[in-house]
Amino acid sequence: MQLFNAKISVAIALACLQFTAAVQAQSARASDTLNFNRIATFEVHRNVPVGRNVSKKSVAEIVAASEDGRLLAYTDGEQQGIGLIDISNPASPRGAGFVGLDGEPTSLVIVRGKVLVAVDTSKQFFQPEGHLATIDLASRKVVDRCQLQGQPDSVALDSGAKHLVVVMENQRDEGLNKGALPQLPAGNLTILPLKSGVPDCTRAHPIGLDGLAQIAPNDAEPEFVKVNAQGLAVVTLQENNHIVLVDVAKRRVVGHFSAGSVNLKEVDLKRDGTIKPSESASGVLREPDGVAWLDARRFVTANEGDYQGGSRSFSIMNTSGAVEFDSGALLDHEAIRLGHYPERRSGAKGNEPESVEVGMFGKDRLLFIGSERSSLITVWLDRGPGKAPSYLQALPAGAGPEGLLAIPQRNLLVVASETDGAARASVMIYQRSNAPASYPTMMSTDTAAGPPIAWGAISGTSADIARPGRLWAVTDSAYATTRILQIDASFTPALITQELTVTLGGKPANYDAEGIAQRADGSFWVVSEGDPANKDGALKDLLLRVSAKGEVLEEIELPAALASHAVRFGFEGVTRVGAGADETVWIAVQREWKNDPKGHAKILRYQPATKTWGVLHYPLDSSAAKDGWVGLSEITAVSPDTFVVVERDNQFGDAAIKTLRAFSVAGLTPAAPDDARVPVVRKRMVRNLVPDLQKPKGYVLDKVESFAIDIAGNAYAITDNDGVDGTNGETQFLRLGPLQNLR
Repeated sequence: MQLFNAKISVAIALACLQFTAAVQAQSARASDTLNFNRIATFEVHRNVPVGRNVSKKSVAEIVAASEDGRLLAYTDGEQQGIGLIDISNPASPRGAGFVGLDGEPTSLVIVRGKVLVAVDTSKQFFQPEGHLATIDLASRKVVDRCQLQGQPDSVALDSGAKHLVVVMENQRDEGLNKGALPQLPAGNLTILPLKSGVPDCTRAHPIGLDGLAQIAPNDAEPEFVKVNAQGLAVVTLQENNHIVLVDVAKRRVVGHFSAGSVNLKEVDLKRDGTIKPSESASGVLREPDGVAWLDARRFVTANEGDYQGGSRSFSIMNTSGAVEFDSGALLDHEAIRLGHYPERRSGAKGNEPESVEVGMFGKDRLLFIGSERSSLITVWLDRGPGKAPSYLQALPAGAGPEGLLAIPQRNLLVVASETDGAARASVMIYQRSNAPASYPTMMSTDTAAGPPIAWGAISGTSADIARPGRLWAVTDSAYATTRILQIDASFTPALITQELTVTLGGKPANYDAEGIAQRADGSFWVVSEGDPANKDGALKDLLLRVSAKGEVLEEIELPAALASHAVRFGFEGVTRVGAGADETVWIAVQREWKNDPKGHAKILRYQPATKTWGVLHYPLDSSAAKDGWVGLSEITAVSPDTFVVVERDNQFGDAAIKTLRAFSVAGLTPAAPDDARVPVVRKRMVRNLVPDLQKPKGYVLDKVESFAIDIAGNAYAITDNDGVDGTNGETQFLRLGPLQNLR
C-alpha cells in the first residue's frame, strides 16, 4: 500500500509540473497547436414556446447529439421538456423545437431518429416514480412511454445501441435528518433491450446494488453511468462513495470498490471573503458524480461530492480499483489563476467538478472536466496507462456547466449549463482548430508561496505612469480585503504579476473600491463606493489617498452638501491630472443622486491643495432596457481637460449600451457643492464596446468597469466578474489599441 500511495504521489507531482509548465506556456503557444475556441452560444430560453409558463426559468442540463452530429437535444427540467438545436452550422445554432413532457427530464440519448428521455415524476422522496419517454424526431412528438420502477437519473447506450442502461437513483431528501443515509427505497441499475431504437420495457431488468458499499450499504444511490465498447458499465454511487462495474449483456455486477479519499494541500477551506489556498484536509472522500471511459480498463471520475466529501479533483482509475492519477488541488488552482474561483464555495467543495467527457480527436484522446461552481471546462490529453494526463487549456462556460458532449467527427465540444440568472442558461459550442486559444484573456502568476495570485471582481484600472503595457487594478467588495493588482499587458494573456493588500492602520482594509488612479509619485488615488441604505450600517463614498505600498494615508469624505443626497449608486471611477499643487482629481458617480435632474450623473472635481469640491453633470443615455438602467463605470483623463468614461447599461446578454464616451471640461466652471446651477458636459461617442464583447462568442458581459490608456497610447478595458457570485466567472481583457476621436 505504501508503494501504491507513493506511485500516486509521484503521478500528482509530475502532473503539477506539467500543469504549471502548460499554464506558463499559454502566452507563447505556437499557431499550429490545436486548440478549442468558443464559436457560438445559444441561450435556451429562446427555445421555449410562446405561452409556455411552467417556470420563469429555462435550463440546459444533459445534452446529446444525433448520429451525424448536426442536431442537439437537451433536458430542460424547469420547463419540463426537451429542447432541440440545429447545429448544421455550428457557428450559428438555431432553435429546432421544444417537446413538452409530463415531468422533469433528467437525462437523454438519441438513437435511430428517436430521443429516449428519463423523466422523474416523483411527488414524494419516499415514493420515487418515473418513466421513459420516446420522442420521434421526425414528428417532434412523444410516441411511446413506459413506467419505470423508481426515479430515473442518468441513461447511457451500450455499443451498437442494443441496450439502454438507466440509473434509478431514488434520491434522498436532503432536508430530512440533514440528508443522512439511509433513506429507502434504494436505487438500482435497470437495463432495457432496444429494438430499432425503441425500448422493450416488458423486458426491463433491474440490477440491485445494495450490500456493496461500506457507506449505507442498504441504500445504494447510483448517480451516473457510462458503458464502454466491451459492454462494461461503470456506475458511480456518489453518496456511497463507491463504484460498481456491471456486465450489460450478462446483466450482473462483475466488480465494485470504494472511490477512496484524497489528502488535499494548498486549498481554501473557509468562506470568509478571502481566497487563501493555504490549508490542508486529510481523508476527503471523492464522492464522484460524472464518469467516462478512457479505454477498456480505465475511466475518469469527476469528484464533485454531495454527502460528506467532494475532493475538488478528477481521478483516473482502472477496473481493478487502482487510482492511476488524481488531480488534487490543480482544478482549484487553475480556477484561482483564471479569476474563476468561487470563494463562497470554499467551505464546501471549491470548484466542484461535476461532469466529465472523453473524445478521440484525431490521434488525441482528450478529457474534458466541467467544474460547476467555477464555470470552467479544463481540457487534458490522455498519455496512456500509468501516466499523468497533460493539461492543455481552459474554456469559459455558461454558469453551472452540467452536460458535456464531444462530437469528434466535427471537431466540436458542446457544453450545457443549468444555472439561469443574469447569465441565462445556455448551450455553448467550441471548435478545435489551429487558431490560437482565445481564452483566458488574463491570468495570474504564482505567488512566492506556490499557489497563483488570487483575483476577480476587477472594478477599476489605471495605466502605469512610466511603463507601457503596465496597469494597476483594484478589486471591489466581492472580497473581504481590498487589493491592488499589477497587470502586465505585454503578455498574452495579460499577466497579473503582483498584488498589494490595502491596509488601514496596519490591518487589511475592506472597501468597495471602484476606481484607481496612479499619482505622479507612484502612489494612488482610490475611490470606495458608499451605500447610505446598507443594512449593516451606512457606508460613505470615500476618496482614499493610498501609498505605493497600499497603505491608506487619508480618507477624504464628501462635504455634507453632497453626501446628504447620495444613494447607493456612488463613486465608480477616479482619474487625476497634474501633480503637486496643481493636481486635480476627477470622480465619476454611477447614477443620479437625490438632487440631480433625471438622467444626469455627477462628475466631481476635487482639488487636494485647497480641499475643495466642484460638480458637473453628465447626461446619461435614456434608452435603457426595460427594468434596466444606464450609468457610469469609469473615468480616465486623456488630457488636462478631456476625459473618457465608460457609460453602460446593466444588462447581461441582451445588452445595448456598453460605450466609451468623451467629454471636455474646457470653458466649464464646476458648481460649488451647494449650488443647484450645475453645468452639463457635452459628450461624444468614442467606441461602441458591444462588438468587442460579442467577439468571444459568449454572453455580452454586463460590467465593463475598467478602462485605461497606457503611456504608449494603447487602450484597454476589463470586465468585472463579481467574484464569480451569480455569474459564469468570465473576465474579458479587451485590447482596444490606439483610439480615435479622443480629443
